[in-house]
Amino acid sequence: MSLALHPTSKAFKANARAALKNETLQRAMGHLGFAQKRLEAVGRLPEFEALRDQARDIKNHTLQHLDFYLEHYEEKLRQSGGEVHWCRTPEEARQAILSICRSVGARTITKGKTMVAEEIALNPFLEANGVAPVETDLGEYIIQLRDEPPSHIIAPAIHVTKEQVADTFLEKHAAYGKTKLLSEPREMLEEARGILREKFLGADVGLTGANFLIAETGSSIIVTNEGNGDLTQLLPRVHIVLATPEKMVPTLEDVSTILRLLARSATGQEFSVYTTVSTGPKRPQDIDGPEQYHVVILDNGRTAMLGTAFQDMLRCIRCSACLNHCPVYNAIGGHAYGWVYPGPMGSVLTPGLIGVDQAGALPNASTFCGKCESVCPMKIPLPGMMRHWREREYEQRLSPPAQRWGLAAWAFAAKRPRLYRLLTGLAARVLGLWGRRHGNMHNLPLAGGWTQFRDFPAPEGKTFHQLWSERGQR
Repeated sequence: MSLALHPTSKAFKANARAALKNETLQRAMGHLGFAQKRLEAVGRLPEFEALRDQARDIKNHTLQHLDFYLEHYEEKLRQSGGEVHWCRTPEEARQAILSICRSVGARTITKGKTMVAEEIALNPFLEANGVAPVETDLGEYIIQLRDEPPSHIIAPAIHVTKEQVADTFLEKHAAYGKTKLLSEPREMLEEARGILREKFLGADVGLTGANFLIAETGSSIIVTNEGNGDLTQLLPRVHIVLATPEKMVPTLEDVSTILRLLARSATGQEFSVYTTVSTGPKRPQDIDGPEQYHVVILDNGRTAMLGTAFQDMLRCIRCSACLNHCPVYNAIGGHAYGWVYPGPMGSVLTPGLIGVDQAGALPNASTFCGKCESVCPMKIPLPGMMRHWREREYEQRLSPPAQRWGLAAWAFAAKRPRLYRLLTGLAARVLGLWGRRHGNMHNLPLAGGWTQFRDFPAPEGKTFHQLWSERGQR
């Protein structure tokens, strides 16, 4: 998982160019159909907009009182027999998980889908310390076999074609006596399921993420469509939950409101197939369940976002609606973003986690069409926060020199209205004359990034200031 260990967000432009030329990736991205399914699901729920307001208010309230709810959650969890491990950094979280594994002599660990594990590069760390991680979500399992990071939050293998999956299974499953090249998705699913079933039964520890943590009961909730999360947390002796503090929600009633938005926004389902609530280890009367229940809560810079222009990002429920509707993500896929979190949400979150000096290209990779904010179930103002990152990048002199000089020149003129009107009027006349003689411009100086792929329309008529002045005199 090299991208998790060594973020390449600074190489975003080069990554994007390569993605645009990758015919296989472009063919795979053409099958991303979540946007239409979301539209249909939302249309069947008249109170969807009202639920968005309620969910936003629930998360805002929680973030304003996060210290109280975290303490209450820990108290309830301990009462149920579980244990909380507070971790400030990825290294602390990795060491906490390794310590738990070593305490029970674990040699294998099954994993339910968790993006936080990708954030802390958990798999290579465990492998280096003698614990074999096994991804159990089908998409995560496929990319683990291919030694690739996920390219989408809920569909981690969206960049892989059916033919590539078949080739990967043929190569990697030969060790299990599977030597047939499969062609049907159902066959591939059955083959993977058979191999994973043995992994489930033999695992010493199971690790899952958490969609939500419930302060009222000390519970965690995981949402899946495959049931792998249930097998991961019920069969091994030890269940580890890896989560972050903003996953906290006050009550079960609160989380039921947000759950009505999650699946509809993510996949267009009314509800995911499995919504599993875990509250501590198994009790004497329980038939199955883990003997130990640990919750590792990783901060990694999140609480530093509280009270800042980026606090609203902590409302994110990882539904991926912003990715699914983003024209940039749909054109280049997730790997181009160079780290764990792609798309608009990643363009805001990633600079907060690894620094705008490393990820400044991401908030600039937006058309600002506003679609991400309009479909976000939590009403997160993603374009506004990307603008904030652009401002910080400019203030720290991290943006390209040509961009800074251009803005400085524009600001110089904009502060002098007469000069500004003179220059814009002159530019409009010159470009308009060019357009009348030659049509739209195919190669405009200082605008090669635009005219390389599209024509620049020639100005026609009067400038905005001229029209404004005329209308003001009426």
